[in-house]
Amino acid sequence: MKDLKNKVAVVTGAGSGIGRGLAKALASKGCRLALSDVNEVGLAETVAACDGAEVKSYRLDVSDRDAIYAHAEQVREDFGAVNLVINNAGVALSASVSEMTDEDFKWIMDIDFWGVTHGTRAFLPHLIASGDGHVVNVSSVFGFIGVPKQSAYNAAKFAVRGFTESLRQEMKLEGQPVQVSCVHPGGIRTNIANSARMGKTENAEAQRKGFDKLAMTTPDKAAEIIVKGILKNESRILVGPDAWGIDVINRLLGAAYQPLVERFSRKNLYT
Repeated sequence: MKDLKNKVAVVTGAGSGIGRGLAKALASKGCRLALSDVNEVGLAETVAACDGAEVKSYRLDVSDRDAIYAHAEQVREDFGAVNLVINNAGVALSASVSEMTDEDFKWIMDIDFWGVTHGTRAFLPHLIASGDGHVVNVSSVFGFIGVPKQSAYNAAKFAVRGFTESLRQEMKLEGQPVQVSCVHPGGIRTNIANSARMGKTENAEAQRKGFDKLAMTTPDKAAEIIVKGILKNESRILVGPDAWGIDVINRLLGAAYQPLVERFSRKNLYT
C-alpha cells in the first residue's frame, strides 16, 4: 500500500487518543474513513476534526464479537470495499495477579485481545477481496516485557503480538494481498491511564501521575509514526523513543531485563 488516497480505512477506538490522531492523519492522506468507538461524544469530536474527509461513524463495543462481525459487513456495504483496518481500541488494568478479579481480567482480555482478533478475522475476507489490504493491530511495549501489576495487560498485548506476527507470515505464505503490521507504542499522552481499572490496594492517583511523567509521545506524533510505518509496510512499528529503548533492552538482555524492571517497580509501584 504505497498510497492511501481514496483507500477505505477502519479505525476502532477513534473517539480519543491514538485513534483520533490516526483518523486525522488518514484524513489528511485522502482516506475514506469508517470510525468507531463506544464513546459517541468523543467520536463526534473526532469526525469534526477530520476536515473535508469522507467519514462515517459507528458506535461499536469491540468486546462484542457479533457486533464486530456485523460492523465489518456494514462498513463493506457502506463503502463498497475495505483496504485498511486498524484495531486500536484498548483499555488498561493495574492490579496484581493475586488481587485482580476474574471480571476485570475478562474485561481487559475481551477488549484488548479478543477485540483485536475478532476485528482482524471479521475484516480479513474484505481486505483480501480488495486486492490491496493492510491490517494493523496495536500491541504495546508491554508486548515485549512483563511488568508487575500489569499481568493481564501483558497477557493481552503479548497475545496480540503473537497473533499478528503469525498472521503476517500466513498472508505471505498464502500469497494473499494483505500486509500486516503490529504497533508497539511506549508512553503516549492519552486518557488510557485515567480510565484504567485499578486493584483495591492500588494508589490510583500516584499511578496516573507516574504514567503522565513517562508519557513521552503525543497521540498525533504516534499517529504520524504509525502511518509512515504502514506506507513502508513495516512488520513492527515502534512508537516513541521509550519503545525503541525497551525493544533494544529486550533484544540484548533477554530474560535478564527482569531485574531492571524489578528495581524500577520497587521504587515506583511498591511504595
